[in-house]
Amino acid sequence: MKLLLYSHFFAPSVGGVETLVLSLARGLAGLRDVQGKALFGVTLVTQTGAEGFSDEALPFRVVRQPGILQLWQLIGSNDVLHVAGPALSPIVLGLLRNKPAIVEHHGFQTICPNGQLLIEPGGIPCPGHFMAGRHRECWRCNAMQGSASSLKFWLLTFVRRFLCRRVAANITPTAWLGELVQLPRTTAIAHGLEMSSARTAGRTQTTRVPVIAFQGRLVTTKGVKVLFEAARILSERERAFELVVIGDGPERAELERIARESALAGRVRFTGRLGGPELDAALAKAEVVVVPSLGGEVFGLVVAENMARGLPVIASDLGAFVEVVGDAGLTFRTGDTQELALALAKILDDPELAAALARRGQERAARFCDFARMLEAHAQIYEQARS
Repeated sequence: MKLLLYSHFFAPSVGGVETLVLSLARGLAGLRDVQGKALFGVTLVTQTGAEGFSDEALPFRVVRQPGILQLWQLIGSNDVLHVAGPALSPIVLGLLRNKPAIVEHHGFQTICPNGQLLIEPGGIPCPGHFMAGRHRECWRCNAMQGSASSLKFWLLTFVRRFLCRRVAANITPTAWLGELVQLPRTTAIAHGLEMSSARTAGRTQTTRVPVIAFQGRLVTTKGVKVLFEAARILSERERAFELVVIGDGPERAELERIARESALAGRVRFTGRLGGPELDAALAKAEVVVVPSLGGEVFGLVVAENMARGLPVIASDLGAFVEVVGDAGLTFRTGDTQELALALAKILDDPELAAALARRGQERAARFCDFARMLEAHAQIYEQARS
């Protein structure tokens, strides 16, 4: 089968969608039948420039920044179109060419004009104003973008829903997201982890001071300030710990200032963005990983990856996180610093609890995020769509 996989963002751009699309494309390209013949001929199309990235090293073809005519031709020459996110151009062209199109949802673009399900500029979780018909709230939410842009975002949400109702299938990474988007022919397929790489970090005890780790992009929605406040509470109770912040982003300078000028001075270390062995080595020293996001999450790749590493995870009680964690980690009420501080104290005070959560987390990640099962589920949807 010839499969066209469209992702607006791709390597060398860095992000969750880029990571997931690369993993899916590489996995599908490696599938073989009993005779050893490739099941899929994968072509990946993206609007991201190469910027020195070596596409030749990938086991599939990459086409970057095609024009409309080239995209039309590419869609026509493939059997199935898979779109990572409800990107308008490829979906419209796929429907016009009468090609089976599958949309995999990596955000909230079909139910929220800003795609985050957050009320801006405060980053407050949205109760679902668009789907409830409270459209004035949507206009207010995006007012800082200007009235024309706010109207555009709102109108495009209707367009995306219209198109996604007409594709062959919709895929969501969690059943929770599937219930929110309310689109026909929706199947939940959890993101698969290539477990061999996810397990490379073996936990080590190299310091007597417990290490609390955060890993993610340093933006408001990731909730680092919530973690800082919970850490401050622990500090005031004279608890010994080091807080390691792994990642980079536009809020880094502000967060570094807060760390210097607060009760956390000397307790917080910023590593910048890490990957590969450096990331594994940093996390191997952690007692617990905290994922305190305020919203905008449809799966929780950091949650799943660190469960797979055998690290206890504490996450905010966003719907996606609750589904991924199950009973294999601790959750706290989103934004509640006192609850987070209590959860951290539980982990730091009870090594047996931490070990049990680590073990259950590893088992759940292996089961819930099974990579082979994810590939098989996608392959079945492609076959159904083509038939």
